[in-house]
Amino acid sequence: MARIMPPAFKPYGASHQVVLVITVVLFVALLLLSRTRHGVVAERLLGSLLLALWPAGLVTHAINGSFTAQTVLPLQYCDIAAIAGGIALWTHRQFCCEIVYFFGIAGTLQGLITPALIYDFPDGRFFHFFTLHGGVPITSFYVVTAMKHRPLPGAVPRMMLFSIAWYAVVAVVNVALGTNFAFQCTKPPQASLFDRLGRWPWYNFSAIGLGVVFYSVLYAPFAFRRIRR
Repeated sequence: MARIMPPAFKPYGASHQVVLVITVVLFVALLLLSRTRHGVVAERLLGSLLLALWPAGLVTHAINGSFTAQTVLPLQYCDIAAIAGGIALWTHRQFCCEIVYFFGIAGTLQGLITPALIYDFPDGRFFHFFTLHGGVPITSFYVVTAMKHRPLPGAVPRMMLFSIAWYAVVAVVNVALGTNFAFQCTKPPQASLFDRLGRWPWYNFSAIGLGVVFYSVLYAPFAFRRIRR
């Protein structure tokens, strides 16, 4: 029997629009819950969901025949953000809160807005992708609002050192396994910010430079607030 191909995903199609609306609604609901006695439970449920995404992805890709090093190793920018976000929601560790804040808004949020996805609803990979790319930005904003774990002085150089170290590890894995983590070897097939960063391999250096700019912009509101105080 021939395998039924899943429908092709279309950015800003009906399914994508629904996901964007649901993401905003869930963030508002989580903020409201944070002011009640159910707030801690909601935090830990979301944290558990983020930590479960990697093992859930293994199952999803195995079922759908897309189990490869590229799809199952948790080395994407968004995977790191999801793991850090899950730990942050459970433990409130400052470093993890900073990782999910900077990684989540500078990177994962772009994946929510311009998804590098080919599988549409109701494919399991569609649900997995948007659970990650919706859950991480929600957590990113939540840790600095409801949890009040704002970036501390030195956060930008601290996150850049962490990002460059992760980027170097990913580069070794890409060479060894022929993968394309962090899109270091090939740009996403869909339109994205990478299209403005130049040709390979120079766009990798542009991406690092852009990271400094994004992180600085994300840190600026908290820096100005401290100066005013």
